[in-house]
Amino acid sequence: MLAAIYTSVGELVGEGVEKISFPVIAERAGINPTTLYRRWGDVNALLEEVAVAVLTRDGESVPDTGSLEQDLTEWADAIARDITRPERVRYLRAMVSARVEIVSICPVTETRREQASEIVRRASERGEATPTVPQILDHVIAPLYYHVVFALDADPAYARRLVHDVLTMVR
Repeated sequence: MLAAIYTSVGELVGEGVEKISFPVIAERAGINPTTLYRRWGDVNALLEEVAVAVLTRDGESVPDTGSLEQDLTEWADAIARDITRPERVRYLRAMVSARVEIVSICPVTETRREQASEIVRRASERGEATPTVPQILDHVIAPLYYHVVFALDADPAYARRLVHDVLTMVR
């Protein structure tokens, strides 16, 4: 059932459906809308769950090259390549357009925060000067997602420039 729901959301996003709603998702998935309301409460909660599944890979590990610069560069490159894939672009834009209120927690951000924390922790243990996790999120990750949402260039070269910029903050 969960796979059918995720597939339905993905299809709707892929088709550029303006208004994604539980009744539309349920019809596509062949289930009763009540099932969706009971489990997620609202469309935003479902979109968040699917976003984490779509925009991060479960169990995804961050690079461990022995160098903060290389770890951040490889991580940012991988994110840039992943979120610029056409199906990811459509999903990000649909998720943004479906949101009507400010959220206090974004699961995609939390996943990226955990990953950045791991990179910073390892670099600190090696004695490297490190930016803070919020600096990495605000100056590397957020700009990548912003560029994708607003159809600006977000290639790996841009990601590398962002990493260089955030590392300059600690040198």
